[in-house]
Amino acid sequence: MVAAMIHPRHDYEDRGQGQVFRFFDDLAAEQQDELTRQASNIDLDEVERLYQTLVKNPGAGNESLADELQPAEFVPLPENGGSEVLWKEAYETGEAALRAGRVAAFTVAGGQGTRLGFDGPKGTFPVTPVRNAALFQVFAEKIRAAEARYGKPMPWFIMTSVINHEPTVDFFERHGHFGLDPERVHFFSQGLMPAVDEDGKILLAEKGSIALSPDGHGGSLRALVRSGAIDRMEADGIDTISYFQVDNPLVRCLDPAFIGFHLLGNSEMSSKALPKAYPEEKVGVFCRDGDGRDVVIEYSDLPERLANERDAAGELRFRAGSIAIHIFDRDFVKRLGTGADPDAVLPFHRAHKKVPHVDESGNAVSPTDPNAWKFEMFVFDSLPFAKNPVIIETAREDDFSPVKNAEGNDSPQTCRDDQLRQYARWAKAAGLEVSVDAETGLPAVAFEVTPTFADTEDRFLEAVAALDSKPVIVDETVLDCPDEE
Repeated sequence: MVAAMIHPRHDYEDRGQGQVFRFFDDLAAEQQDELTRQASNIDLDEVERLYQTLVKNPGAGNESLADELQPAEFVPLPENGGSEVLWKEAYETGEAALRAGRVAAFTVAGGQGTRLGFDGPKGTFPVTPVRNAALFQVFAEKIRAAEARYGKPMPWFIMTSVINHEPTVDFFERHGHFGLDPERVHFFSQGLMPAVDEDGKILLAEKGSIALSPDGHGGSLRALVRSGAIDRMEADGIDTISYFQVDNPLVRCLDPAFIGFHLLGNSEMSSKALPKAYPEEKVGVFCRDGDGRDVVIEYSDLPERLANERDAAGELRFRAGSIAIHIFDRDFVKRLGTGADPDAVLPFHRAHKKVPHVDESGNAVSPTDPNAWKFEMFVFDSLPFAKNPVIIETAREDDFSPVKNAEGNDSPQTCRDDQLRQYARWAKAAGLEVSVDAETGLPAVAFEVTPTFADTEDRFLEAVAALDSKPVIVDETVLDCPDEE
């Protein structure tokens, strides 16, 4: 036990990071054990490499890429020129995979609702217009709808973080896992990376605790491997992973057409693209690099002249926005997550942040300006390593309305309005009497359609047609399945 505690301390001192153990002798035994555990889980070689390459000697930026980048190709929706025959084949192929039990849902849910002014895991944030159902509940109901439709359990893997793991698990337990089999809902935490100061020294959050932060949504791939989730999938016959982030209640989290395109293309990674609303929209852009590989360039890294460039039809030339909806082949995740392939390693990115810490005297410091560097990985950086990547177009109104900000764009209000617009479109298509504002598309009354009643327009038309009489839509109507009432 003593040797296990001494080893990391000596290693850190030898590597010029002895400040991590500066207060070690003054700590209680439990605090010493915790600090030792944290230090043992940090790859000092990796930290030093990231500091040298990303902080001391950063690249010259992406303007030099401007001449070699081209827009990535994507499969357009039928209404935008895509083949209806191909989309139908993809849908049927995806449905076959769902019926065969080959697909798992995977939600990245490591964040807190801080930017929303909400105290708790973001997935517990109430988001629907009438029931105020939480994001997690919406996804659970979509998964239950798929289970009922295809006659197979749909495993759900949820990646939390050290800051919200226990509250997330508790939330599911208090709500009976929203009707899902608890044995099919799997939680695990993502990895952590230390923050370093301008000199590359690892910071302490407290005398007995390292300043750690999540390693980014790209860390989800190695977390799937390290947690044993990939082995569980393999044992259960799961070979297709439907990835989505926790802040988007409109997402079609088990989309048959998307799954089908992925499988028909024999793809290791597939992605959904959304036409950007305007050049400055804060989404990454699918591009093709000089080596002919599909890549995602962050909105902040895309040269301005490319972001504003338009084609002969007046549309943005680089318009295929990445909205963090992907499908992964299980073995591809295993290859990237283990790091076994030296030619397929996700890069880290740096972020200059304000990181509270303790100084050399052990005094707490709350910086007013960025004082430290954090390192994180982005999941879309997997794309250039994937064989046969597939990118398909999706419609914003059907698949994307994230909740990120307390007000303004991508806020609870815009998300609520987008849900209401979707319900109103479905209701009008089914011939229900709903008054809709011609300018905004918003219904005159607030109502809600639960995912277990219908999760797409086609399913809504089927559900309404199966009723003995058409429902009457009034304020706070909730269309739900009879066995849910």
